Amino acid sequence: MSNSVILTKEGLKKLEEELYYLKSVKRNEVSEKIRIAKEFGDLSENSEYNAAREEQSIMEGRINYIEEQLKNVKILDESELSNDTVSVGTLVTVYDNSYGEEEEYLIVGRTESNPAENKISDQSPIGKALIGQKLGSVVTVEAPGGSYTVEIRKIRIPD
Repeated sequence: MSNSVILTKEGLKKLEEELYYLKSVKRNEVSEKIRIAKEFGDLSENSEYNAAREEQSIMEGRINYIEEQLKNVKILDESELSNDTVSVGTLVTVYDNSYGEEEEYLIVGRTESNPAENKISDQSPIGKALIGQKLGSVVTVEAPGGSYTVEIRKIRIPD
C-alpha cells in the first residue's frame, strides 16, 4: 500500500470537515464572487473576475487533492502501537547530538504533518529515519541541509 495515506481518526475527521466546508460553503462563496465580477462587464480586463476564477481553481484543486487522499486512506489502528518501536502515531523524544537539545515529535502520516506543532510526517527525513527504530537507537537523519544524528530517548503512545 505504498500510495496509502495513513491518518489518525482525528486527521480523517479534519479532512472530511474541510472537504464538506469547501464543497458546501466555499464553492458557493466563490461562485457568488464570479457572478458579481461578471456583472462588471468585459471579462478580458476584469481583475475581480480573474481573481475569483483563480480562487476557484485553487479551491477545486484542494477538493480534488482531499478526495484523492480519502480514496487511499488507511486509519491508524492504535491497538497496534507500542512503546518500544517508533511508528506512525507514536510520540518520540530524541536527543539531537548536533545541538545538544531534546525534541519531542508526534509521527504522523504526510497529510497530518505540521512541523510548527512538532507533528512530523513519516515521509520527512527525520520521520523516515525514526520509523521502525527502538528505544536507545542512535540514527542518522539525511536531511537536505546535511546529515545529523539523534538518539531515541523515549517512545510513547499519546493519550
